[in-house]
Amino acid sequence: MVRRVVTVFGGSGFIGRYVVQRLAAEGAIVRVAVRDVEAAAFLKPLGDIGQIIPFPANITDPLSVARALAGATEAVNLVGILSEWGKNTFQRVHVDGAANVATAARQAGVRRLVHVSALGADTESASIYARTKAAGEAAVLEAFPGATIIRPAVVFGPEDKFFNLFAGIARLSPVLPVFGCPLIPKVTLFGLDAPVDLDFYGDGGTFMQPVYVDDIAKAVINILGDSQTAAKTFELGGPSVYSFTELMRLVCAQSGRSRILLPVPFFWASFWGWFLEKLPKPLLTRDQVRLLKADNLVADEALGFEALGIHPAAAEAVLPTYLHRYRPPARRHLREA
Repeated sequence: MVRRVVTVFGGSGFIGRYVVQRLAAEGAIVRVAVRDVEAAAFLKPLGDIGQIIPFPANITDPLSVARALAGATEAVNLVGILSEWGKNTFQRVHVDGAANVATAARQAGVRRLVHVSALGADTESASIYARTKAAGEAAVLEAFPGATIIRPAVVFGPEDKFFNLFAGIARLSPVLPVFGCPLIPKVTLFGLDAPVDLDFYGDGGTFMQPVYVDDIAKAVINILGDSQTAAKTFELGGPSVYSFTELMRLVCAQSGRSRILLPVPFFWASFWGWFLEKLPKPLLTRDQVRLLKADNLVADEALGFEALGIHPAAAEAVLPTYLHRYRPPARRHLREA
């Protein structure tokens, strides 16, 4: 019997730790290919002694990628960036790096490859992030035609950088931003004796379909275990669609904070993004604003969780398990029903 060895590139990241844990639970030897092996040491207790092995690799270095895949039976590539900094450009990471993994996987005789892309990947997108994600998918399939592509929506979970970010802002600020609102509020007059209705939010801003991180990990496991998923693309979103306004209200409800929702038209978001993107780990960039201009939703005709036999968790069921830490001390014991 061939020993199952799975190389997970980016295994110490947000999604990666859940994939690694599930692979270890199945008895696989998990080789966690990362640039900083010391930073991945926290994963070792998730499996038996010697089962989870941090391994030095950089997907932009073909030689280190080949070493990480030597003897592997399966591979998962989770590496991606949200903003560029120094040599870590979208092209190098999303396209060239993805091609390196796929090419080395084919040469190493790896039988299954799962490449995690992003919902909204599109060669025609105004966002460089989305265009390079699409180009990365094409590069992977050219080098490894049987690869399976996963396109997750905005991913949430205890370590996420979405709900945690805005809950943290709510703890410090009296306002939360709502991106994508109209530049000029819509004014509706109901009559001489009736109040004036000012619609600041329009449709509510960008629409999203947040997906629970462990559901993505389940999808990876199911895909690796089903040869019928080879050469297919799956778009994975949660069970509900929310406007940005609704998401910010959800943050307020789950963090026990009453905050003003500030309409932020894309023009102003781009203005602030120009300044913030100069930082090493920016909260917002102009490219992210361009990405926000398009709704982040699963296409009607796309293969999704149903095809994998998974029922995704709702945000309302999971958020209380970790956003409660942002509640004021007197309300921290409370949970949403």
